[in-house]
Amino acid sequence: MFTRYTCVGLVAAATLTTPAVSSAADPLAEVVEKSNRKLVKLFGAGGFARLNNYGTGIVISKDGYILTVASQLLDTADLVVHLYDGQRLKAQVIVAEPLLDVALLKVKVDGKKLDEDNGLDLDYYDFDEAVKRGPAAPGDWVIGMSNTFEIALRDEPLSVQRGVVSAYTKMAGRRGIFEFPYTGEVYVVDAITNNPGAAGGALLTRKGELIGIIGRELKNSLSETWMNYAIPVTAKMDIRYKVKVKDKDGKEVEEDKIESVSMVDFVTRGKKGTYKPVPVPSQFGGGGYHGIVFVPNVLERTPAYIEDVVPGSPADKAGLRPDDLVSFVDGEPIVSIKAFDEFVQKKTRAGTVIRLEVRRGESLQTVELTLGAPLAKPAAPVPPKK
Repeated sequence: MFTRYTCVGLVAAATLTTPAVSSAADPLAEVVEKSNRKLVKLFGAGGFARLNNYGTGIVISKDGYILTVASQLLDTADLVVHLYDGQRLKAQVIVAEPLLDVALLKVKVDGKKLDEDNGLDLDYYDFDEAVKRGPAAPGDWVIGMSNTFEIALRDEPLSVQRGVVSAYTKMAGRRGIFEFPYTGEVYVVDAITNNPGAAGGALLTRKGELIGIIGRELKNSLSETWMNYAIPVTAKMDIRYKVKVKDKDGKEVEEDKIESVSMVDFVTRGKKGTYKPVPVPSQFGGGGYHGIVFVPNVLERTPAYIEDVVPGSPADKAGLRPDDLVSFVDGEPIVSIKAFDEFVQKKTRAGTVIRLEVRRGESLQTVELTLGAPLAKPAAPVPPKK
């Protein structure tokens, strides 16, 4: 008797389906069967170059709270989850914390509000128990389960990988050439876990105990190699930044401020509806001038297609062209013109250099753009004298 789980081997460009041994002979089969019931397949925004519209989530309550990564996948009103038994339900983002690269969702049941009993009784991972176990150690044997390469739909089981924790260390990664916001501890594993669709999957002990959330596709900025990693359920990091305050003489000075953020706090307060993302203020504000003219912004999420560039503007000098699609700015996915405008307004000023990844035809191009001084607004017309 064979299990129907897909085992993904240590290969870079292929997925191997291997005959599994019977559950009587291999305790892994029982662990995988039980674990699969506590995971979901996610489907949302994306579907074009480097932005997949599928992923994975971890169920952490019987009424359908789901833990996953904070990605562009969630930027849609039509977020869908497929449960292990084939049920297809909608979900809603409760809160996201980009600094931890994590998001909390909840399953929506027709006719029920999010904050009332929805009648679900799902198998789930007890997050509090997972945290109490503490971190795994290098050399520990682990299992990765996820919807890598969108192999699974509806009641089809997720992919399974076996590996070992190679290191428990600080994150040093980036997307493309851009630094990654999370810089806390991660598990680095020796299985190729971080493939398209795997983000948000579960890293488990050999007993099926939750120890981490499989991350995105990242390149290590120290070794220039692709990383296979998971963010621990015990993740915690301190964010240091500068704020402007007035001293006793009323003079404006800069002062260091530190904010702490942890996975435990995120999950606990997120389920209560009281978690607020760490409000790290912008060091800039106001926004620089780029000279990009986008297509008419007539939809709720109009993609950031460039219609034209102003001659002599920073965009013109950087080589941007009509029909380019802005996909990333400084590593952040840009899913709409509104998202691009908000990034520029909140995080830039004149002289700021931003790195854009634009889709040009069938390829992605990296463009460095030095923003100029914002253009002066024209004065209001003087009404004629009567």
